[in-house]
Amino acid sequence: MEQEIQIDQALTNIQRLVDNIETVIKGKRTQIQFILTALLAKGHILMEDNPGTGKTVMAKTLAQSIAGRTQDGGVNFKRIQFTPDLLPMDLIGSHIFDDVKKEFIFKKGPLFCNVLLADEINRASPKVQSALLECMAEHQITMGDSTYKLEQLFFTIATQNPVEMEGTYPLPAAQLDRFFIKIIFGYVDEETELSIYNNYLGIADNLEHIHQVLSMEEILFLQSQTEKVFIHEEIVKAVRNIVWDTRRHPDIVLGASTRSGITFLKCLKAFALVNGRTFVTEDDVQLITPAVLDHRLIFRNRDAKAKGLNAILDKEMDRLGKMKITA
Repeated sequence: MEQEIQIDQALTNIQRLVDNIETVIKGKRTQIQFILTALLAKGHILMEDNPGTGKTVMAKTLAQSIAGRTQDGGVNFKRIQFTPDLLPMDLIGSHIFDDVKKEFIFKKGPLFCNVLLADEINRASPKVQSALLECMAEHQITMGDSTYKLEQLFFTIATQNPVEMEGTYPLPAAQLDRFFIKIIFGYVDEETELSIYNNYLGIADNLEHIHQVLSMEEILFLQSQTEKVFIHEEIVKAVRNIVWDTRRHPDIVLGASTRSGITFLKCLKAFALVNGRTFVTEDDVQLITPAVLDHRLIFRNRDAKAKGLNAILDKEMDRLGKMKITA
């Protein structure tokens, strides 16, 4: 009974968070669900699109919706604008000399936060991009002989412009693999865009006075409840089959790793919870596979990218469709 109460509370809290974000972010329910999926799976998300689609506002709204441990406002939110002249120490921090103590002390950089917006991450050099690797994977930062732990809640929302644009550096495979999910944020539909134009002042006011609907502890609780979501053995096999098929498909040069498969399972559980369920369905597999795997694969050419993963997914969905899977 207590377990049921906890799950019910978790589902209620997720809905409160989604509703609160939608007071500012209009017409983006699917994208909001993917972002919360990455958050509850204890991962990070990469959003790709042209400037002006609302990616930065989305990150701010999420951070301001979560109450911090002090009375000053939401959780500790930092925004880093990545540029070609950015240095790793601009993210991590550096040692400065303290005239009082007569010694060097470590001044923490913006990576020591709860919600990080890494804006236009592919405009910085690979050396700077790699500065994020350790903190995203290990939740810690090493400077010299010292290791500094990050906050228990640490969530990175990275944005990037399409790689065809000038002045960009494509993210290396090791960096991409740290992002649980990659999505195209996209433009809203015509009707929603007209509504935004007619009420842009009200939307800006909502962002200025966004409600803090959940505490940091409640977010951490949601992350713990995600791990308890039921996933049928046949769906676990489906994940295994999809991962293996990416390694054998003639149009895919580099397939998914075992770590990718584990990430896949975590995201399936989180996606189910975000959608108000305590069990994973075949539809979850259908919806989330491209967002979890596409950016981890290297395809032979553009045409192969358009059809390679879809062919693998269709094959596995046909197999699942012939089975009777129940929660």
